Amino acid sequence: MLRKFNFEIMPEIKERWSPRAFDSQAISRDEIMAVLEAARFAPSCFNEQPWRFIIADEEESLQKMREALTPSNQEWANKAPVLILIASKKTFTLNGKGNFWHMFDAGTAWGYLSLEAQRRGLITHAMGGFNREKARVEFHIPEDYDIITVIAVGHYGQKDCLSGELQDREHPEDRVELRELIMDEGLHTNE
Repeated sequence: MLRKFNFEIMPEIKERWSPRAFDSQAISRDEIMAVLEAARFAPSCFNEQPWRFIIADEEESLQKMREALTPSNQEWANKAPVLILIASKKTFTLNGKGNFWHMFDAGTAWGYLSLEAQRRGLITHAMGGFNREKARVEFHIPEDYDIITVIAVGHYGQKDCLSGELQDREHPEDRVELRELIMDEGLHTNE
């Protein structure tokens, strides 16, 4: 499926999607740190940078992270050589008050991470299907942090290693038209 773009945008955005066909080839720690460096420079409210990363790239930590995934995600994500959990601090460090924007900011960091990974020839797939409480206990995540997602990171593998159902879904999805995303009476139409 080819995506249609109405405007010229960065190639990394045009090329990025969420594949499931991972190759188990290892990724260097420097490569992992480079994609996290991109995330580090995402903007955040009061420069709080509420996001935190837990990196699983060695067998023991990978096994713990994999066990927190739902079976449907384990089916394909178990091949990924790196899993990264993103948590976000719910309060401001400066004054302890609630940070309404923490998940928005962490999502921006994930976006930067995914685009830098794409630029480096890596694929990423963020997952909501995992047991947050199990992850909290296994990785000793304080209650002041929301656990947001687990991201698989790696190189693209063989599509035919996936189940038939997943092979059918292994392509970039199209997007709704831009006009449907704008809540402005002058531009938004349902026609």
